[in-house]
Amino acid sequence: MALTHSTMLELGTTVPDFQLPDVVSGEMIGPGRFAGQKGLLVMFICRHCPYVVHVQEELSRVGRDYAGQLLGVVAISSNDADNYPDDHPDRLRAMARELEFTFPYCYDESQSVARAFTAACTPDFFLFDKTRKLVYRGQLDDSRPGNGKPVTGKDLRAAIDAVLAEQPVSQDQRPSAGCNIKWK
Repeated sequence: MALTHSTMLELGTTVPDFQLPDVVSGEMIGPGRFAGQKGLLVMFICRHCPYVVHVQEELSRVGRDYAGQLLGVVAISSNDADNYPDDHPDRLRAMARELEFTFPYCYDESQSVARAFTAACTPDFFLFDKTRKLVYRGQLDDSRPGNGKPVTGKDLRAAIDAVLAEQPVSQDQRPSAGCNIKWK
């Protein structure tokens, strides 16, 4: 497990445009789908990364807990599925069903979306406000595999709660940490 940290894209950056297929429905998903929402959470995850496996139940809970609120949520896997077959869209579909994701889970085969976001690791989180400006990029919480800290999602949840309340998000943000994105 080589530890990679997120790049901490500059706050205020506009959400990059994309259109990616949802591995479950086949529907094309992009930021426009979430028009009218107070926020948009984009999560770069995958199936095989031990850091994602460590937090995957919390990711599912985040989707359920904020369902019905004005928050768009989308997960994206950008890993090279040829060399990492667990991250093939069929396996991602199984993951989404097993974890009962309430949000689209998209596959970025060209890896262009990960590059546009400067995503570096899995998991990597990007939260945009209602104007689609980046207000949070950082860790889910302090928990990592083997460190004994509980998975709570406290850092990301605090940012989401601020966005939904239309309040400023704390500038004290720590980078996410996980496996590097598996580039082609």
